[in-house]
Amino acid sequence: MSNDSEILALRARIAELESRVDFLYRHLGVTYVENTSMGDARVIDMLKRGNKIEAIKIYREIYNCGLAEAKQAVDSLQARLGF
Repeated sequence: MSNDSEILALRARIAELESRVDFLYRHLGVTYVENTSMGDARVIDMLKRGNKIEAIKIYREIYNCGLAEAKQAVDSLQARLGF
């Protein structure tokens, strides 16, 4: 097997495993949150409550970033968590 075909096979296997893990999380009702710090937990809590604007404000405070960057990050987090 050549390097390119090995890489393609590994990528396919990773995608399959990620799909299975996502299924298990949904089936078990579990939410995986990577790198949760106190600040991230506050952002996630606001998203759980449906208060996206407050989540963006908290994100901006924590990471000292602009509105567009914070909104993009919170949107991404919201999509990953399925809220």
